[in-house]
Amino acid sequence: MVLTPRRDARDRRTADNLRSAGSLPADQVNPAAVAAMAEVGIDIAHERPKALTSQAVVDSDVVITMGCGDACPFYPGKRYEDWVLDDPADQGLDAVRVIRDEIRTRVEALLADLGIDRAGG
Repeated sequence: MVLTPRRDARDRRTADNLRSAGSLPADQVNPAAVAAMAEVGIDIAHERPKALTSQAVVDSDVVITMGCGDACPFYPGKRYEDWVLDDPADQGLDAVRVIRDEIRTRVEALLADLGIDRAGG
């Protein structure tokens, strides 16, 4: 996951560019993840897994890794955080909900730490 803050018309830092990508993306988005995100009003049904590219890291201020180790691009001067979370692959909806909620909690804490207003909220 990579984050690029911007400033809005009132000069507040906002997070309008939060991207999800992986070092070894699957062929399709986990159906349980699609269902879990739909429960909170986020439609990812037409999304496709994406690889984390060097350019995405270069363009970002914060890079969140989830166990990719040396497979993820590294650039000095970027803020990196490695979040230890269960892998939602091949897990059911109940397990994916827990992971979704933990990611939300951590993203909200990160945005607060960075002094960033949630875009659209």
